[in-house]
Amino acid sequence: MSEKERTTLFIDFEFTMPDRNSRRKGFYPEIIEAGAVLVENGKVVEQFSSYVRPLRFPILTERCRSFLNITQEQVNSGITFKALVDKLKSMGGNKNCQIVTWGNMDMKVLQQNCQQATVGFPLPGKQIDLSMEYKRFFGDQNQTGLWKAVQEYGREGTGKHHRALDDALTTYHIYKLVEKDKQYLQRPEPATIGDMVDFSKLLNKFA
Repeated sequence: MSEKERTTLFIDFEFTMPDRNSRRKGFYPEIIEAGAVLVENGKVVEQFSSYVRPLRFPILTERCRSFLNITQEQVNSGITFKALVDKLKSMGGNKNCQIVTWGNMDMKVLQQNCQQATVGFPLPGKQIDLSMEYKRFFGDQNQTGLWKAVQEYGREGTGKHHRALDDALTTYHIYKLVEKDKQYLQRPEPATIGDMVDFSKLLNKFA
């Protein structure tokens, strides 16, 4: 399937965080904001953005609120986790739809949240961790943060960092840049001057 025919869903989630000093019994990260960008034939066909109400620990920690610059009211006004799963399924539930995230946490947390809520995992397609692709492609020793990667490309990210839809759009922009660079690298090497000039004949002239 060519890149043009493939559908790709770019996803970013923000999660709940525990306070540094408190040990909440049974704490696990829950999705509290979701951003998704569906791309078909190289064009954005749908964007989705919403806050999501956490099930297990509905009250956000101070650390989470300040780190994500998010309020309790915003999260309280969000959709249910089940509604999020339904939405993701409607956007990327086809197994031919590949899922692209920056890092592997988004899919891990989604899987864990699905298990906790006893709902099926909504995204059966191939999962791509773009940060690992980027790392392999550029030979970086460490995984690069999403927005650092954008800056390395000499671009600015879309909107605000740690806003789910903005991060999903930024992931899509980097994906396009990496794919373009990959195509560039896969092109046949241009002929060198050595290929064009037979140096042995030339040297014989001067011998």
